[in-house]
Order: sequence, then C-alpha cells, then structure tokens
Amino acid sequence: MRAFVYLIVFFSFFDLFSQLPIMSPFALSLGATPFLTGLAVGMYSFSNTIGNVISGFMTDRRGPYLILMIGLFASAISLFLYAFAFDPISLLGIRFIHGFMEGLIVPAAFTYLANQAETTKRGSSVAVSGAFVGMAAIIGPAYGGILSAKTSTPFILSVNGGAMLLLAISAFFVLRSFSIVQKNKEKSAKHFRVRHLFQNPGMVRAFAGAFFLMFSQGVLALVLPLKVEALGFDSKTSGMLLSAFGVVAILIFLLPINRVFDRVRPIVTLAFGISLMGLSLLLLSHITDLSYLYAAMAIYGIGFAFLFPSINSLLIDSSAPESRGKAYGYFYAFFSIGVVAGSSVIGALDLGFRGAFLLTGVILLSVAIYILMGLRKKMISLTN
Repeated sequence: MRAFVYLIVFFSFFDLFSQLPIMSPFALSLGATPFLTGLAVGMYSFSNTIGNVISGFMTDRRGPYLILMIGLFASAISLFLYAFAFDPISLLGIRFIHGFMEGLIVPAAFTYLANQAETTKRGSSVAVSGAFVGMAAIIGPAYGGILSAKTSTPFILSVNGGAMLLLAISAFFVLRSFSIVQKNKEKSAKHFRVRHLFQNPGMVRAFAGAFFLMFSQGVLALVLPLKVEALGFDSKTSGMLLSAFGVVAILIFLLPINRVFDRVRPIVTLAFGISLMGLSLLLLSHITDLSYLYAAMAIYGIGFAFLFPSINSLLIDSSAPESRGKAYGYFYAFFSIGVVAGSSVIGALDLGFRGAFLLTGVILLSVAIYILMGLRKKMISLTN
C-alpha cells in the first residue's frame, strides 16, 4: 500500500516538473504578453497553495483516502482542459483549476505515509518519499522538453491526464480499505485550532525549512542558467547541473546512509543540510570552472537530501495524527510560496547571479544559525 502512495507522490511532482519547460512557450503561443506569461506560470503555485491548505483541513476531517480520490480524479480532468485553452485568459483559468486540484493530493498522500510509518523509522521512510520527489524532478523536465519538440503542449498534458486518471482508478481499489475514518479522530480534528501549529517551535522550524528549501530552488531555477550562459555554456549544461544535485540527493535517500535520519535528531540534520545548501550557493557565486560547478551542485544535493527528511520528521514529531493533515497542508503551502518568493524577490532585486547566490547563501546560513540557537536553548533548559 505504501508503495502505491509513493507512486502517487511521484506522479504528482512529475506532472508539476514536466510543465516547467513547456508552459511559458505555450502561453506565448496563445498570444500572452510577458506579464500574462509570468502570471500563467505562477498561477499554478498560487492556487496550489490554496489547495494544500484546504486539503489539510479536509484530510483531518474525512481522512486521506477521500481527499486523494477527489484530487486525483479532478487533476486528471483539469489536465484534459488544456486542449480547450484558446487565449491567455482561458489558460489562466485552467492553470488555477489545475493547481488547486493537484494541491489536494500531496498533503493527503504524505499524511497517509506519516500515519503509517513506524515511529523509529519515520526518518528513513520520509527519505524514500524524498527519492520519488527527486526522481520526478529529474525525469519530469526532460520528458516535457523532449516531447514538446515533437508534439504539442495540450497533447503532453493530456498524456499526463490519462496517467493520472489511471492512477485514480487504481487508487479506488488499492486504497479503499483506508476510507474508514474513526469518529474520535474526526472529533479531535474539528476542535483543533490552527494557531497551535504556529505555536509549536518544531513545527515553525519545519515550515521555515520548507520555505527556504524551495526559496533556494526558485533562486537556482532563475539564476543558475544565467551564470551558465555567461560562462559560455549552453542550456543543456544548466539541465545537467540541476540533474547532478538530484542524483546525489536520490543516492542519499535510498542508500543505507538514510538510517541516519532515524538515529540523529531531525533538528541537527536540518541545520546540517541547510548549512551545506548555503555553502554551495556561496561557492556558486564565485567559481567559474565547470568541474567545480558540478562539485558545488553535489554539495547542494547532499544538503537537500539531509534537509527534506529532517523537516518532514520534525513535522511528524510535532503533530498528532488528528492534526497532521492541517500540518502537511500548511507545510506544502510554504513549499509553493517559497518557489515564488525565491524567483520573484531575487529577480526584483536585480543583483546579478553573483549577488543573488551570495544573498541566498547568507540567508540559508542565517537560518541554520537560528535553528542551532534554538537547539542550544533547549539543551540548556533540559540541564537546568
């Protein structure tokens, strides 16, 4: 059963990443201005954030099965709607529906995985799910880019819709046994207040980790291609550099080293991971040799691999099963906001690739220091 939910996680992110190389050209082909093109790309993340939050509330009230089913079927339908986009405004509407419906899936899927994981193995379990996200990040853009040269964007998204529909039908039979929700859980969920999530230090650190993880991703997506182009390399090199960090992360997720996430406190691995990511961005701001660029991206991949399971483990440790859906809803909302903030804020500051990498690296290292200070205060309070 868990393997099937991992497949749902993979394809949800695969659909997202496969859109990256094709959505801007598609919007332009419909007559969109540069502003509307950017809006069409960002509309998915905007509505996805709303879907994430609503999914969290509904998952706690009705259980993950029902929300997964609604999200999968509705996402499949929304993917077929791209064939009917005839101008930029209709595309914006379809992007909103698609992002919202797909936003229902991930919090429900991760809530299911978290509730089924053994307490002593929740770190390595989350690491495996991270590997599926990483594989989607590597395969998705290549799939979208290759097919776009031979077919149309609506055709690619319709193929995604067909796969999503098949996944939804399979989920109806495979996960049906988990559709029963205990009344006591539903009752507890109704009386839970969202403010309690933001009053929990572990939860706040998990949310911050999610935001800054994707903030750095937004900066990488925006700035790395500019640096690579300035050094005289082509766009293929940018793709290979981004894939390099994904491959390193997947190896750590799947190899026996992932047991470290069960044995070491997640706040420690979180600080370690975000520090490595910050260090890699500082390196990227200065180095110009291609081999060193790959080394910097490998360091980023190691940091990513330590950060992703850590923030998930913190969330699991800081939430009860009856409120975990809300926790994951806000968690992935911070993911979506982080991507938009990273690319838009750095783009607005117009720092150039060196300044952008330097600023983001300093921000990540500052967050790591904040996390370690919280750990130090907690240790002092325990000894007194």
